[in-house]
Amino acid sequence: MERILGIDPGSRITGYGVIVSDRGRIGFVACGTIKPLPGLPFAHRLNQIFDGINEVIQLQGVTVAAIEDVFLASNPRSALKLGQARGAAVVAAMQNGLAVYDYSPKAIKQGVAGYGQAGKAQVQHMVRVLLGLPAAPSTDAADALAVAICHANQLHL
Repeated sequence: MERILGIDPGSRITGYGVIVSDRGRIGFVACGTIKPLPGLPFAHRLNQIFDGINEVIQLQGVTVAAIEDVFLASNPRSALKLGQARGAAVVAAMQNGLAVYDYSPKAIKQGVAGYGQAGKAQVQHMVRVLLGLPAAPSTDAADALAVAICHANQLHL
């Protein structure tokens, strides 16, 4: 049995989702977002992402992490910030001794919705259905749960 942390990195909002996977069955544990204070210098916001992911790992007893890979953004500055936010989350996972797996946005959508070009609403809906949630999580938390589900499906945990 694995406790999988899925991470949807972002410099403004980083989504996280924790699921349990046992022999092909998945279950919801927790999800939410880390929202660094916008007025802080960027380095401080990265530290808040690091601290937030670190806290989730320790509170939820996570055993492995999966994170969305950086996609090609039209704005190089945005892509750079996204990459740095992703790095802060990866380092938090590594500092806790977790193996970290990367998945492309297309692979995540394919793994959850069955279609690599699925929209956010479709991903949100499928996450809700697959985990039997009473309501849809926020888009960032749903994306993070989708990353965790994708990992569980890839390894058939």
